[in-house]
Amino acid sequence: MYIRRVTRKNKDGTTVAYLQLAHNEWDPKAKYAKAKVIYSFGREDEVDRAVLERLAKSISRFLSPEQAWEVEKLAGETADDFQFQSCKHLGGVWLLDQLWRQLGLGEILHSLFTSRHHQISLERLIFAMVANRALHPSSKLAMKEWVEKDVYIPHLPQAASHQLYRAMDELLAVQPELERQVFHAVADLLNLEVDLIYFDTTSSYFEVDPSETPEGESLRKQGFSKDKRPDLVQIVIGLAVTREGIPIRAWVWPGNTMDMTVIKQVKQDLIGWKLGRVISVMDRGFSSEENLRILQQAGGHYIVGEKMRSGKATVEEALSRRGRYHEVDENLHIKEIIVGDGEARQRYVLVYNPSEAERQRKERETLLESLKEELEGLRQLPNEAYHKATCRLRSHPSYGKYLRQLKDGTLRIDKQAVREAEKYDGKYLIRTSDDTLSAEDVAIGYKQLVDIEQAFRTLKSTLKLRPMYHRLEDRIRAHVLLSWLALLLVRIVEIRTHESWSNVRDECERLMLGHFSSKNGDLYQRTELTAKQAQLFAALGLEPPPKILGIHPRA
Repeated sequence: MYIRRVTRKNKDGTTVAYLQLAHNEWDPKAKYAKAKVIYSFGREDEVDRAVLERLAKSISRFLSPEQAWEVEKLAGETADDFQFQSCKHLGGVWLLDQLWRQLGLGEILHSLFTSRHHQISLERLIFAMVANRALHPSSKLAMKEWVEKDVYIPHLPQAASHQLYRAMDELLAVQPELERQVFHAVADLLNLEVDLIYFDTTSSYFEVDPSETPEGESLRKQGFSKDKRPDLVQIVIGLAVTREGIPIRAWVWPGNTMDMTVIKQVKQDLIGWKLGRVISVMDRGFSSEENLRILQQAGGHYIVGEKMRSGKATVEEALSRRGRYHEVDENLHIKEIIVGDGEARQRYVLVYNPSEAERQRKERETLLESLKEELEGLRQLPNEAYHKATCRLRSHPSYGKYLRQLKDGTLRIDKQAVREAEKYDGKYLIRTSDDTLSAEDVAIGYKQLVDIEQAFRTLKSTLKLRPMYHRLEDRIRAHVLLSWLALLLVRIVEIRTHESWSNVRDECERLMLGHFSSKNGDLYQRTELTAKQAQLFAALGLEPPPKILGIHPRA
């Protein structure tokens, strides 16, 4: 179908042109297509141009921006005097938004916020904060300019700080149901294996002096800092991940919470999700007898690290058992040990890593050489300086364990302590309650605990969880919840692309959106896709952004 122009010559020699809407129909007798007039607009010099413009616009509504742009170019309607107005980052946000939709996170939030009526979409505000964590971590105040001027977020041209804070409050109100629905949606889509659940804790500090915290502060407390900032108040964060490294849930506790005290809540929360048979994998900080009993509730099992210098009789017996190691891998040798009988029976797996043993041996030799030099230097000191230096060495965290003091106050290297340390080189002890797992599966399962450590590193370094500046307890919890959602997207990207998030982010952020304007309107066009960008979108099963994102004719 097309608009055609036909002319007719009058007797007086003048020519009149007519505009018609026509389409070609095949004439089987004539053996060629003939034009059939559908509608006649009348004489060209009398046609209302506004009618044609409205018709063109109504047709353009059913074309993609690229097709409409190509039509205008062919018709010669595009102006050559386009001005380049601005440029925004497109690729990173587009990738996260497409993954967000693929996982169904947008639909989940829309359903949870159905009864809440706001002028702006809460789901879009929450996505913007999650994307900001993953791409360019900043405060909520700084996000206003980031959204308006730096990035293109679909259906969110701007966001005020008070809207972001309100969205955080609303998000926290639906947290339990959100966590449950997100887990089941992600587990179904990615076919997650949830028979092994890895759990660990970390701490995150605040740039606030303890004396500046208000009275009655229940969350920000001083405690054992895993960030080596005992001078600051902090919170304790727990994280559960699958064997694939996907974070399925996060917890927040006061900064003075001890690891041993959180297992009961973690177990109850996960039981509520009806995961079936779950084996919890945890490090040595959670291996109290009470915690192990809790982990076995509701048919659960555990794989935990044991402190080899704990003084437990069963641990001492396990370490003293003779027997050959079974070589699973070059740096993974295992030995299964059963201690006790009946209900008192305990199953251990002793793991030996030859390369780690060699590394620890060399480190100890270097440390002992340095210690010998320190002891030699003591002889040159006068009495008062000698006693101060002696006390310093005795209390030193590395030197002290290899020193013994004679009756006359002289320090000597404790050879028995050195021999004792050699027995543990490259070894770690694992305890499990599951008899159906092979010793190899137990060892490999515990070794994969490194995935949760990687998740914590991503949270703290890449997503810049710390330091936090929020003061209100609910905002702190919402901040951790947003960081968990960002970590979920980041880990899925890393697993699917087999690349670090920093590499994927940097490559995608080079895909830009340009804003061009002319007297006829505005055009939004992306830069050309690189081969690497196309490869990343394909690996994630996502559609890259179209070349033309929008055409807005001027009225």
